[in-house]
Amino acid sequence: MTGGTNPSIAGKIPALRKSISFPVDHFADFRIQMLNWLNRFNIFCFLDNREYAFDPPAFECLAGAGVKHSLEAPAGRALDELDDFTALHSTEWIFGHLSYDLKNETAQMQSEHKDLTGFPELFFFIPEIVLQLDKQTVRIETDSDAMAIYQGILQCPATIVHQETEPVNIRNRFTREAYIDTVSKLKAHILRGDCYEVNFCQEFYATPAEIDPFSVFHRLTALSPNPFSAFYRIGERFCCCASPERFLAKKGNRLFSQPIKGTSKRNLVDEKADESARQYLLNSTKEKSENVMVVDLVRNDLSRVCEPGTVKVDELFGLYRFPQVHQMISTVSGKLAPGRSLSEILHATFPMGSMTGAPKIRVMQLIERYERTKRGLFSGAIGYIRPGNEGSFDFDFNVIIRSILYNAADQYLSFETGSAITFYSDPEQEYEECLLKAAAMLEILR
Repeated sequence: MTGGTNPSIAGKIPALRKSISFPVDHFADFRIQMLNWLNRFNIFCFLDNREYAFDPPAFECLAGAGVKHSLEAPAGRALDELDDFTALHSTEWIFGHLSYDLKNETAQMQSEHKDLTGFPELFFFIPEIVLQLDKQTVRIETDSDAMAIYQGILQCPATIVHQETEPVNIRNRFTREAYIDTVSKLKAHILRGDCYEVNFCQEFYATPAEIDPFSVFHRLTALSPNPFSAFYRIGERFCCCASPERFLAKKGNRLFSQPIKGTSKRNLVDEKADESARQYLLNSTKEKSENVMVVDLVRNDLSRVCEPGTVKVDELFGLYRFPQVHQMISTVSGKLAPGRSLSEILHATFPMGSMTGAPKIRVMQLIERYERTKRGLFSGAIGYIRPGNEGSFDFDFNVIIRSILYNAADQYLSFETGSAITFYSDPEQEYEECLLKAAAMLEILR
């Protein structure tokens, strides 16, 4: 526990902040002004819907900045500590992340690889200031002067100036040949019956690397705008995230997850070819089998904390267009059983099945064996917990993919991409899928 109150203290800490709305004349400009204004904070979380309307968005942009109280914990009893922290601060907004390596707690595993980006395995914070931006208004919640904050944002420039830095020399932990050989070994595990599907990832990295994270995030989300984008800072560690995927959300007594499995490349100059690439997903035995397997896994995860008979597939094989790719997305939901805590929900569902495979524990063991670096924040989750009454903890978390992680202190830059390996996988095509998912990140780092 760092930077705040001990959860063992009896009683809740009341929220004293005021909430005031102000007009926004030019949404796109104000969004960039918010980003520039956040630059003064050592810790912040900026979540951006990027104007998608697949579901009615709760906000266009949401930001928490500054720290009143925080929780940092390694895997072990981290989720129990998170329960205590959220109970103590139930009337406050809470922002933060879950590292993939919390699997060492939820699945009682170990990790031997190194994580050179240095994010904590779990970190959550109560912000000093919360900004909720919609198309025509911004709501500012703070204990201090909301008008001064609003005027301070308006005084920031509406452009993000790219700071000139040396070219980033991106390297890969796997050669093409080594990657293909590893996929062949994973297919042998599938043929032996060890697993059905395994999400295998490879790291692209650069060191020493010097970047301007604000400029990188702005360019990444301009090139590849996705509905679960996030710009996240803890000290000298930054996450520039352009994720299209929701891990898990809770609204009232409903839990829902939207796993992505199935990817094809967009063709933005030929409408007929683009539609053909989209239809490929529906006609591909491989892509549909990947999606069905992760849907079954998510159904099983949710059934562990939901009322019997309430878990259902709301949408199967939904096809969605993104700037770089077509994606196949399914939606699974269930009615949460009474009395379930946040830690119980996360023990049942984390890490997300779309980034592991099935059966989950066995494939996580194979991931640990065949991948060459610790995933760390990659394939974890960033999100928020809404303020509510005692026992209320509505939340929304993304999947940290299509993300550039940067440790400014060590000048270490990292991003990972992966694909689902099944019986039908062609190793060379899987390698090409990894490059396709890396394309936007490689382009903005050149």
